[in-house]
Amino acid sequence: MTARIYCPAKTATQSGIAKSARWLLEYEPDAPREIDPLMGWTSSGDMKSQIKLWFETKDEAVAYARREGIPYRVFENPPHTRKLVSYSDNFKTTRIGMWTH
Repeated sequence: MTARIYCPAKTATQSGIAKSARWLLEYEPDAPREIDPLMGWTSSGDMKSQIKLWFETKDEAVAYARREGIPYRVFENPPHTRKLVSYSDNFKTTRIGMWTH
């Protein structure tokens, strides 16, 4: 079973950068989840899907996977390209286009 090594994105409600610099190693699902016919809950018999290992660096995660003989894939995050703007930019006289609500 292949493992994924990646740096997870922060949640939408998070304004800081906490937990966004650590790397996560988790196994890819071996089989799709199934719906229990009695209760309707989603379940899986795959126990490795519950394992999540956190590492401080990508190199530590890769070294662990190699040492344990786990096949892995590394997913790099794209660079952060958000343009920083301030609220006062909405009211500049040099603004192109009309300001709308």
